Amino acid sequence: MLIALNASAAFKEPRTGVEEYTYQLIKHLTLLKENRKHRFILYVNPALRKKLDFSLPKNFSLKPLKWFGPAWTQIRLAAELFSTKIDVLFIPVHILPLIHPQKSVVVIHGLEYEYYPKMYPGWFRKYLAWSTKYALSRARKIIAVSENTKKDLIKLYQGKPEKIEVVYHGIEKSNFKSQKSKFKKKSKSQIKSQNFKYILCLGRIELKKNILGVVEAFDILKEKYNLPHWLILAGPIGFGYQKIKERIQKSKFKKQIIETGYLTETEKQKFLSQADIFLFPSFYEGFGLPILEAQVQGVPIVTSNLSSMPEIAGQGAVLIDPHKPSEIAEAVYLIAQSKKIQEELIEKGFQNVKRFSWLKCARETLKVLENLL
Repeated sequence: MLIALNASAAFKEPRTGVEEYTYQLIKHLTLLKENRKHRFILYVNPALRKKLDFSLPKNFSLKPLKWFGPAWTQIRLAAELFSTKIDVLFIPVHILPLIHPQKSVVVIHGLEYEYYPKMYPGWFRKYLAWSTKYALSRARKIIAVSENTKKDLIKLYQGKPEKIEVVYHGIEKSNFKSQKSKFKKKSKSQIKSQNFKYILCLGRIELKKNILGVVEAFDILKEKYNLPHWLILAGPIGFGYQKIKERIQKSKFKKQIIETGYLTETEKQKFLSQADIFLFPSFYEGFGLPILEAQVQGVPIVTSNLSSMPEIAGQGAVLIDPHKPSEIAEAVYLIAQSKKIQEELIEKGFQNVKRFSWLKCARETLKVLENLL
């Protein structure tokens, strides 16, 4: 069959969240032997287009659709779908065009905007709500990235359970770091290159990621527990950044808070591998890919006890209430003071990531598409 994908997100920079998902999914779809009986068209917005760092098989074709105005998905892609006969349309990121084939599959990554509406621009929140409801009513199948997201679609939008399939994200196992190497004695050169211990928070620097709570918890860690660690906030800025910046400036320990901006994949793995503790106390996540990225690198994790985060982290994290900075600080201190707890969390994290792979994600996604025929 002929399968069309809106692949634009895979070419967007910086690549975070849904962009990383789309990139990895396409990359691993090309590696499946099962793909050979189908043809794939990857539609892209040339305004976002960057060169792929992997080759496409002969049954995959890349088709840029030029458009000089807004609403590329709803106008330019919709026009292409109207004029081209395809068997199945796959939308990896929420937005189903108004004109689309009957056999369409849409991936919903989360409904955070319903729980924390003030942490989104008003127009964007309304668009997300409309597009999600529209996809749920018009697509033949919905892929939810976690059981929690599926429950939200049923609870908030009355989605039909039989219409929604859960397919987890994957993780790059090539980044896997063994427990033995994590705890080996550091050489003098390593100590010189890493002259301070740090807590790492990875993701967009925005309100819904609870960065205000992270800074508050860091102040508690310094004042109450006298923790020697620094705090590194790694990621591009997002909604509400100005409030976060103001809060950092008010901290007595602002000189020990580092903002890195967006990290390349290589830089991200380096920061993760050298972190003492990974902090991810987000208010709500549809999936929470950074949890797996930290577990692969053998880093103890503190994350939220809400939404999908317990589902994704398994036993390899300490769970806290993200609304309580004192609880976040206490969990970090508990880990920092106990080598035994660190080792137990790391080992449980290594076991947990075995549940996830991008090849498995690609295979299960392709099966959903094939079952429409």
